Amino acid sequence: MSAPVPDAGTVRDVVGVGIGPFNLGLAALSAPLADVDAVFLDQAPEFRWHPGMMIEGATIQVPFLADLVTMADPTSPYSFLAFLKATGRLYPFYVRESFYPLRAEYDAYCRWVAGRLDTLRWSRRVVEVTRDDAADAFVVRADVLGPDGAVVGTEEHRGRHLVLGVGTSPVLPPALRALADEVAAGEHPGAGPLVHSARYVPSRGDLAASGSVTVVGSGQSAAEVYRDLLEGVHGGPRDAGYRLDWVTRSPRFFPMEYTKLTLEMTSPEYTDHFHALPLELRQLLGREQRALYKGISGDLVDEIYDTLYRLSLDAPVPTTLLTDTEVVAARYEPGTGDGPGEYVLRLRHAQLGREVERRTRAVVAATGYAASVPAFLAPVRHLLRFDELGRLDVARDYTVDAARRVHVLNGEEHTHGVTAPDLGFAAWRNSVVLRTVTGREVYPVEERIAFQRFGLPDDEHTRAIDPPVGAAATGPTGVTEEER
Repeated sequence: MSAPVPDAGTVRDVVGVGIGPFNLGLAALSAPLADVDAVFLDQAPEFRWHPGMMIEGATIQVPFLADLVTMADPTSPYSFLAFLKATGRLYPFYVRESFYPLRAEYDAYCRWVAGRLDTLRWSRRVVEVTRDDAADAFVVRADVLGPDGAVVGTEEHRGRHLVLGVGTSPVLPPALRALADEVAAGEHPGAGPLVHSARYVPSRGDLAASGSVTVVGSGQSAAEVYRDLLEGVHGGPRDAGYRLDWVTRSPRFFPMEYTKLTLEMTSPEYTDHFHALPLELRQLLGREQRALYKGISGDLVDEIYDTLYRLSLDAPVPTTLLTDTEVVAARYEPGTGDGPGEYVLRLRHAQLGREVERRTRAVVAATGYAASVPAFLAPVRHLLRFDELGRLDVARDYTVDAARRVHVLNGEEHTHGVTAPDLGFAAWRNSVVLRTVTGREVYPVEERIAFQRFGLPDDEHTRAIDPPVGAAATGPTGVTEEER
């Protein structure tokens, strides 16, 4: 292994770790700025956005204006409309009359932007971040990976500011986690696929060939996987069909809330309000607000029903949809003789309080993603703030240290609420990061965009009551027993 390559003693303004849409947007917004010297590192060899969920025809769930840059700088050469113009697709997109780009199209757009930026360093796996106090800089050490993923060298990059855009990782429910590890380790030869939806597309052929598939999950990914697999249940020229189940612990198939006043919750004002709430209340609201961004597109719910209706014309559809049902345990039973083995899922119905076992030969867990604290931060952990649950305690300006030098992108859902994973709010957040980095407002940072108030008014028409009437009789959400 070669010796570390110093960054020629250069201390950059920004070193970004991770190149997903959020840090890619920061790279694009910082590219025109003469007073921002930045570099962004990622262990992947190139940009790819959720490649395991590139289902044909799937769209993203936000309008095209929620691209990498437009909500901060509508004149940017890195906008989605600039991409369409450069690739000869602007007029077809106009004629299509839909605000929602195809998922594959959004991925192509991001790769187009990435190809035009010289601040991105691919195949760099960050292994350690330390602090050089004499240089007033963070030192980011990264392994350089070859085409086969092997380490071929190391690099060091120094920056006054560190921006963490490492994203989130797939999460399996406890009932499936150990079994999935056993399957991945080869402990169950001949077992069918047991995969997270992040690996759905490369596993689709094996899933269809298994004979029976169970989709576990409640949100858009679960619905897209179910809809995609639904077309093959009756079989066709290439397969003999299969049984398809969909199990969700949600009481119903929740559509995503998309009314305009609800959308105002993805605003600076609501983020201010949410961030100021105590941790216990934020935890409660985070669970209650899942339908705001973890529900299913209403159009997709209707499309699934229409597909079921169409497929049932000549014969019953070999599928079962189970709501209010949770997978509480799972095991694998090998086949006998030449027969294939099966997964045995223990299901519990919340309303009935009953449990049953149901067999399936393949499982897709569309059970979401979660943020974590990267191990490479261990040497500087003492500089960072953490909450009672061991998560990064992210300040309103997205920093996690007293010096306001370490910034977090999409790791602050527990502190900032629904705006954290929202693509449409990313440019606003990056504008705040650049304001902190440069000490000036490079891109206008709107403070108020909503018509509604999320707290109580404080004006000449309002008088505070101290102590609040009935305060002792209210619960953590401020709702009285009578109102419950």
